[in-house]
Amino acid sequence: MAVIKVFLEFLGALALLLYGMKLMSDGVQKSAGERLQRALSVMTGNRFVALLTGMIVTMIIQSSGATTVMVVTFVNAGLLTLAQSVGVIFGANIGTTITAWIVSLSTFDFKIAAMAIPIFGFGYLFTLHKKAIYKNMGEALMGFGMLFLGLELLQSAIPQDPDQLLWLTRIQDYGALSILAGFIIGIIITALLHSSSAFSGIVISLAIKNAITWEFAAALTLGSNVGSTIDAVLAAAGTDADAKRSAFIHVLFNIAGTVIVLIAFTPFLKLVTLLTPGHEHSNIAIRISMLHTVFKVLSTVVLLPLQNPILKLSRKIIKDDSNERPSTYKLDFVESPLGKENIAAYIIRAEKAIADMTDIVTGEFDRIQIGLKNRDQSFIDNHVEEAEKAENYLDQMHEQITHYLVKCESLHVTENQINHISLMIQIVEELENMSDNCFATIMLIAKSISKNMKFPQDDMDRMIPYVELARQFLQFIRININKQLDENKLSMASELEDQIDLFRKNLKKLARKRLESGADVKSELLYIDIVRQIEKVGDNCFSISESLRAV
Repeated sequence: MAVIKVFLEFLGALALLLYGMKLMSDGVQKSAGERLQRALSVMTGNRFVALLTGMIVTMIIQSSGATTVMVVTFVNAGLLTLAQSVGVIFGANIGTTITAWIVSLSTFDFKIAAMAIPIFGFGYLFTLHKKAIYKNMGEALMGFGMLFLGLELLQSAIPQDPDQLLWLTRIQDYGALSILAGFIIGIIITALLHSSSAFSGIVISLAIKNAITWEFAAALTLGSNVGSTIDAVLAAAGTDADAKRSAFIHVLFNIAGTVIVLIAFTPFLKLVTLLTPGHEHSNIAIRISMLHTVFKVLSTVVLLPLQNPILKLSRKIIKDDSNERPSTYKLDFVESPLGKENIAAYIIRAEKAIADMTDIVTGEFDRIQIGLKNRDQSFIDNHVEEAEKAENYLDQMHEQITHYLVKCESLHVTENQINHISLMIQIVEELENMSDNCFATIMLIAKSISKNMKFPQDDMDRMIPYVELARQFLQFIRININKQLDENKLSMASELEDQIDLFRKNLKKLARKRLESGADVKSELLYIDIVRQIEKVGDNCFSISESLRAV
C-alpha cells in the first residue's frame, strides 16, 4: 500500500508539473501573439542572427519543441530556407536551457515555491479581465505558480526511506552500463512526456533527494536531449524534402552532441563541475542546469561552423522530392501535445497547401491559352488527359485542405484566428470553383477541335486580350495569396474585374450579331460558353481578392 501511495503522489505531482508548464507556455505564446511565432519567417541568411532569434523566441515561449515545429513548418511553407533553419534550430536548443534554470530556482533557500499559491491567485485575477491579452498573461502566471507547486510536491513525493528506492539504486551500480541505461531511460520518458523541461524537473527532484548520483543524473539529462526531438520528427510527417531535412538536422544536432559527450563523459562532467559556482559542493540542481547549458553551447560552438557540411549530409540522406505530382493528395493533420497550441504552425502549413493549389489552378489556366492558340489535335493528345488528372487532384486538395482547416478550428484558436481560418476555407472553395471553370473551358476547346468547328480569325484575335486579362488577374491572386490586400491592391482587383466584365459583354454582343447574320449556331454558342467560363474565372479571382482584403 505504501508503494502505491508513493506512486500515486508522484504521478499526481508530475501531472501538476506538466500542466503548469503547458499552461505557462500556452499563456506566453498567446500573450506574445502570432507575430512572435511568425518572427522566424523573416530571418536573414546570417547564421548568427538566426541563432539569436531561435534562442530568444524559445526563451519567451518556453518550448524548444514548439520552436522547432514552427521551423519545420516554415521551411515546408517556403518562408525559411533550409540554411536559415539551421541557426534557428541551434538557437532553440540553447534557449530551452532557461527552463532548467527556472526549475532549479525551486531549490534555493528562499523557497520560491512558497509563492506558488499567491502567484496562481494573482494570475487567476488576470483571467477575469475582458481583454484577451490579460487573460493570456493570467494563464501564464497560473502556470508559473503550478510549475513550482508541482516541483515541490514532486520532491515531497520522493520517499525518504532508502529501502523504498532500492530498485533505483541498483540500476546505478553497473558502471558504464548504468550510464547507458540512464541515457536510454531519458530518451524514452522525454519522448513520452514530450517535454525535456518536465523531465529535467523529475531529474532535479530525484537528485536533490540523493535518489540518483550526479553521473546518473547527467546520463538522464543527455538522454532527454535526444528524446525531445520527437515533436520535430512528428511535424516533418507529410512535408517536403527540405522540411524533413530541417527535422533531421535537429535530431542530428542532439544525437551528435550527445555521442561526443558520452565518449568523453568523465572529462565533460569535470568541466561542468568546474564551471559551476561552488564546484563539487555546489547545489546539485544548479550543476544539472549548468550541464544542460554547457552541453548545448558546446554542441553549437562545434557544429555551427560545420553548417555547410551538415546541409550537404542532409541532402545526401534525404533525396529531393520528385517533380512528378502524385496521383493522390493527402494533407495529414498530425497532432502532438505541443502542436495543439502551436496554431501558427498549423495555419501556415494550410497556407502552403493553398499556395500549392493556386499554382496548379494557374497551370490549368495556362492550358486554356495553349488551346486557344493551337486549336488542333495535339492539344487533345497532350493536355486533355493531364487536365482531367489535375482536376481530380484539385478536388482532392479541396477536400483535404478543408478538412484540415476544420480540424484547426477545433484547437485553442483566438477570435482573429477563427476568422482567418474561415476566410481560408472560402478561398479554397473559390479555387476549387475556378479549377472547375478552367476544366470546363478546356473541354469546350477540345470539343471545338474534335467537332472541327470553325471560328473567324477576328473572333479568336478578340479573345486573346480577354483571356490575357483573366490570366493577369489569376497571376495577381497567385502573387498575393495568403497576404492581406490593402485598399490599393483591392482597387486593382476591382479594375481587373470591371475590364473582364466589359470585355465579356462586348464579345457576347458580337457573337449574337454573328448568330443573327446566319453564323453556325453550335460554334457561336460554344464560343459564348468559353467567354462565360473565362468571366467566371475573373469572378472567382475577385471573390478571393475580397477574402484576402479581410485576412
